[in-house]
Amino acid sequence: MMVMNSLRGILQVSPCKLLWRKFQIQRSMPARPCSLYTCTYKTRNRALHPLWESVDLVPGGDRQSPINIRWRDSVYDPDLKPLTISYDPTTCLHIWNNGYSFLVEFEDSTDKSVIKGGPLEHTYRLKQFHFHWGAIDAWGSEHTVDSKCYPAELHLVHWNAVKYENFEDAALEENGLAVIGVFLKLGKHHKELQKLVDTLPSIKHKDTLVEFGSFDPSCLMPTCPDYWTYSGSLTTPPLSESVTWIIKKQPVEVDHDQLEQFRTLLFTSEGEIEKRMVDNFRPLQPLMNRTVRSSFRHDYVLNIQVKPKPATSQATP
Repeated sequence: MMVMNSLRGILQVSPCKLLWRKFQIQRSMPARPCSLYTCTYKTRNRALHPLWESVDLVPGGDRQSPINIRWRDSVYDPDLKPLTISYDPTTCLHIWNNGYSFLVEFEDSTDKSVIKGGPLEHTYRLKQFHFHWGAIDAWGSEHTVDSKCYPAELHLVHWNAVKYENFEDAALEENGLAVIGVFLKLGKHHKELQKLVDTLPSIKHKDTLVEFGSFDPSCLMPTCPDYWTYSGSLTTPPLSESVTWIIKKQPVEVDHDQLEQFRTLLFTSEGEIEKRMVDNFRPLQPLMNRTVRSSFRHDYVLNIQVKPKPATSQATP
């Protein structure tokens, strides 16, 4: 969901400032959190990551991310092409804790790991992927669908190597980046994700990095090709409105223990007072005058399929 050194971890997790409900609620998980999105966000932690301590960081742009995707308001676009994903596992380099999330970075000097098609006019190279997650399983995703929060969200960050010479330039310009967002939901154990999870203890502290080779991130994708797309921004400073977002409709399943391992990471460096890496997402931003397009037809209201009307029986003569 960064111009100089920070740009290496651009589009990384961005914790949001969250207020408690007006009446007293314990700091632990609420016994019965409100099912409405606006309430659920208010029950998240008070603590604000240093990245978001100044409200002055938020620009006055009208294409900021993340957003709440309203299923029934999204517009089916028959001209949207299927998204083509081609990743070379050998381009995977390393995994590191950048103080906001953990990143898996890729070699991007050639078109070995790319995406094209979908809403994109050009080929985009994979730079890195990372996750956003919550302190508990009730929230964590940056985007929401019909105000539904997911426990975590995967972002695969790509840059336009046709228009720009490098990732840093692309991240600041229009149509410079394309980010695939994949929701994670509680369910069965994710075998491929476990390879990442097993590496997390070695990057517990900020600025730690280890080699992580031969990994194909397409294994983290849902099988369903359907997606939403809209024009948006980075979710960390400098919040550039350079991103074509491609949000997968179908979430992938992971189990609770795997998400718990995400929460063992720290925002802090070794020797500092430990601060758990949780709630590393940015608050929702207004849609403004943007249109969210879908690659699929839908007759849905609040994500519930409309049941067909029963056929009328004809009377026998």
